[in-house]
Amino acid sequence: MGQLIDGKLIAQKIETEVALQVADLKKQKITPTLAVILVGDDKPSQTYVRRKGEAAQRLGINFILEKFPTETTTEQLLKIIKKIQKTKNLSGLIVQLPLPKHIDTSTVLNAIDPKFDVDCLTNINIGQMVMNTNIVMPPTPGAVLAILENLKIDLIGKNITIIGMGPLVGKPLAILLMNARASVTTCNSRTKDTKAKCLTADVIITGVGKKDILRGDMVSPGAIVIDTGVEFVDGKMYGDVNVAEVLQKADWVTPTPGGVGPITVAKLLWNTVVCAENINK
Repeated sequence: MGQLIDGKLIAQKIETEVALQVADLKKQKITPTLAVILVGDDKPSQTYVRRKGEAAQRLGINFILEKFPTETTTEQLLKIIKKIQKTKNLSGLIVQLPLPKHIDTSTVLNAIDPKFDVDCLTNINIGQMVMNTNIVMPPTPGAVLAILENLKIDLIGKNITIIGMGPLVGKPLAILLMNARASVTTCNSRTKDTKAKCLTADVIITGVGKKDILRGDMVSPGAIVIDTGVEFVDGKMYGDVNVAEVLQKADWVTPTPGGVGPITVAKLLWNTVVCAENINK
């Protein structure tokens, strides 16, 4: 029988370090500032933004939320980003995803100055990640690495299977793990025999957003399973992993909620402070 990974505990450790860094910056009369742009009325997005705001304020980071209606255009959003980037002491800017379908997401994200890109989604920052010259990493992949570090897992040569190749988790995480010299296998909706690829893995990471996509018979004894997926069914939050089944095989499993989520928020604030330090060098 495996154990659940306590994401809240890991997040608290990161937040403690962030609070110390914020205090140091404030001694230099620098207040790290995180701005979030929220377009439309997507309920999960509103929940995520609220959690980010609460955590930022708890740690002494100035938090600015700019809300705009669903019908906001790409051109209007580009002007808004330009204006917000002139904010005093700005050290992080997020455009909360997903955006309404009529907005050109790539154009909007790349309007963010890379020095403020705490979600690490601009082409420049993704390129730096590929070349292993990045100063920050996307918060959710960063949360996965924080979990593995907390478990004292040496990534060199580890067999790691990632299910889901989305731009927010799967793709950047594959890059980061390859940079750490792990042996990475990726699976998408067209992959043949995902189960076989999972059974050879020391670590399985999911990022699909579909309940029960990983079952107990897909996991080898002693594996570590990290679930970054979220799906709401009848108003209740689920991850990708059938935790009850997987706990029978794996050594460690993240629950949903209470697993990767709190750490992702903590890593976002970590990025905000790192960017504040970098801007004010």
